[in-house]
Amino acid sequence: MAVLVCGGAGYIGSHCVAALLDKNEEVVVVDNLQTGYKNAVHSKAKLYQGDIKDRAILEKIFLENNIDAVIHFAANSLVGVSMTEPLAYYDNNVYGSIVLLETMVKHNIKKIVFSSTAAVYGEPQNIPILETDPTIPTNPYGETKLAVEKMMKWADKAHGLKHIVFRYFNVGGAHQSGAIGEAHNPETHLIPLILQVPLSQRDCITVFGTDYDTPDGTCIRDYIHVMDLVEAHLLALQKLRTGADSNVYNLGNGEGFSVMEMIEAARRVTKHPIPALYSDRRAGDPSRLIASSKKAQQELGWKPSFTKIEDIIESAWKWHKGNPEGYVK
Repeated sequence: MAVLVCGGAGYIGSHCVAALLDKNEEVVVVDNLQTGYKNAVHSKAKLYQGDIKDRAILEKIFLENNIDAVIHFAANSLVGVSMTEPLAYYDNNVYGSIVLLETMVKHNIKKIVFSSTAAVYGEPQNIPILETDPTIPTNPYGETKLAVEKMMKWADKAHGLKHIVFRYFNVGGAHQSGAIGEAHNPETHLIPLILQVPLSQRDCITVFGTDYDTPDGTCIRDYIHVMDLVEAHLLALQKLRTGADSNVYNLGNGEGFSVMEMIEAARRVTKHPIPALYSDRRAGDPSRLIASSKKAQQELGWKPSFTKIEDIIESAWKWHKGNPEGYVK
């Protein structure tokens, strides 16, 4: 039996593929390589270059492989772009998922682990955020992910399609081997942006807002190591294979780090001064976003291994030093 990883050439997907192979799983990957990289996919995985919106490629994959479960990462995920191109986000994230779920139903595949986002909560009403808190997205990206969550709920009722949804926050770090890591173009994530300074790719890191209601005045976010995140997906897959019902889980460290704390940690790890430039707040940035992951820990037996922010940055630094230009397309 094989696991189909949609978006398996992307940052999180490629780490998931590596972890599945370490568990001796047979892995099939589908990725359109819009933001993923062919050389991020482990050579032992079977890669199909194609889009999940393409019914023909999905038909081919399900006919040629004995797939029993799907892990679905394939999505556009830039909040800012989703605000200016909402229809493209609905087309890719929602329509792509419709085609995937319809093809799964057709081929009687009833297990899927879905990569959602904390953006489904919008402006949090409580800290830490609980899975039962209201879901009121403030951008199309969050709306599209929530739409897929709801779609899977009804697909379960109609077709018995069991799913585990993960809503996660800021993902960082890289594989312990240093062979794969985070590479986006353009880069929008804080850790790689900070590390571009000691790599001499930018002069300084910009801090947006220093007047938030936090100890040092900068935004606080929850960071989770990519391999901890992936481990939760493997546990979810096991749970679905043992007949578990559908469910939703937050994933995070449960502890927040401010932007300045992240910069200070990066200075310690890289031994570089990393100058900071202070600027005005960005619209829509909440002061604190921290997840409660107690439910995942209690029900899945998940426990993050990388709880120190220095460890997350250290693994990212290893990757970026060895691959300053990321992957070559």
